[in-house]
Amino acid sequence: MVRTTLRNGRGRDGRLVDLVLEDGRIRTIRPAASGRLAVTETDLGGRLVLPLFVNGHAHFDKTFVGAPWQPHLPGGSLVERIESEKRQRAGLEATSFDRQLLLAQRMIEFGTGAVRAHVDVDEDLGLTGVEDALRLRAILTGLLDVQIAAFPQSGIVRGGPAVAKLLDEALAQGVDVIGGLDPLSLDEDLDGHLDVVFGLADRHAVRVDVHLHTTGAPAAAELRAIAERTTALGLAGRVAISHGYGLGTLEGRDRDAVPELLAEAGVAVMTNGPAGPMPAVRALVDLGVELFAGTDNVRDAWWPFGTGDPLATARDVAYQSNFRVDEDLELALELVGGRAATALGLGERELYEGGPADLVVLDAASAAEALASPPAGRDVMRAGSWLSTRRVETWSRLPDAPDLGDLAQAGA
Repeated sequence: MVRTTLRNGRGRDGRLVDLVLEDGRIRTIRPAASGRLAVTETDLGGRLVLPLFVNGHAHFDKTFVGAPWQPHLPGGSLVERIESEKRQRAGLEATSFDRQLLLAQRMIEFGTGAVRAHVDVDEDLGLTGVEDALRLRAILTGLLDVQIAAFPQSGIVRGGPAVAKLLDEALAQGVDVIGGLDPLSLDEDLDGHLDVVFGLADRHAVRVDVHLHTTGAPAAAELRAIAERTTALGLAGRVAISHGYGLGTLEGRDRDAVPELLAEAGVAVMTNGPAGPMPAVRALVDLGVELFAGTDNVRDAWWPFGTGDPLATARDVAYQSNFRVDEDLELALELVGGRAATALGLGERELYEGGPADLVVLDAASAAEALASPPAGRDVMRAGSWLSTRRVETWSRLPDAPDLGDLAQAGA
């Protein structure tokens, strides 16, 4: 039995607490005690203690992290940009797997405990990206929970039966989520695209996550069709729409009617903020839609920005939503916390007695402050072991933590 105590941590409610840890779990949460530290105690100095973040949407396989700076190449149509991205990725010296591993390490150091990773599947790539993702997930076991989504970046109908077959094979190999992309604007076949996506979801009993960038009336048609199929197959709570730009452009009766339909069907919506027309976060939440957030692209052919920090993404969402009062800032934080966990089907993501000692300690006095000004100083713990420390002053006698610097060697 290994026991230690984290002293003087600040809970989300502002109270100072001590967390007694035993064998990787939280045995007790109690009011902070005064007095000198014992050798097995760590003083958190009044800093904020939160559960590990949940990154609801990322593209590991696209990142340029770990490669020399790549100037952004503006593109024309979606199809042209897809082809341009393939050429850029093919020209990088650092392997895709090495770049993914480095990005994963950075996410862990930011306090990320779980991520949904969308992986490209098409005729050119085949299942190479899926194979890398499965390997990455295995290496990161106990450090970062990776939920894999098979993403048809080049379309489904456009690629013919071969793409649907590849997606089927990906799910058979252990992929967790079937993805989709712009049924009308890319594939130009709403029913044909969704027939494959929801057919595979039903056959493999997996979750659904469809990228939607369409705006206006076509977006309303896509959103309604996804909600209807979700209800028909009894998939409430298992379907997500990523980006949902169209939700920020709906007019007239559709402005409330379409979100209400999504809420009734149990369809969640992911937004990463400033990359396009953003859904009205507070309005959608008030209508009952499950909103969550993710980092999306991190330094790749689509987007030159990003660090992989979900807290920074939540801040961007809050900034663009004109959130200022603490209640709204705390809602934005939940987009990479409990709301993201719910949308991904991960279960409880709070700190509670008997729960796992998975937490991040931040240089902030409240959740609102952490959201408004994401602190650089963070200490990250998983199952009672420190994975990344920048500010811990007194070390506990805990099991030796895995060395994140050894991940690259593990991936070799």
